[in-house]
Amino acid sequence: MKRSRFNEEQIIGILKDQEAGMATADVCRKHGVSTATFYK
Repeated sequence: MKRSRFNEEQIIGILKDQEAGMATADVCRKHGVSTATFYK
């Protein structure tokens, strides 16, 4: 199994940014992930 690039705290922070109302594209750009990775 491939190791995650982000730890759990970072993933939670990314999801909270998106839930706070930021556009998904902006969240992905800020954290350097693709939209496909975000939704996966």
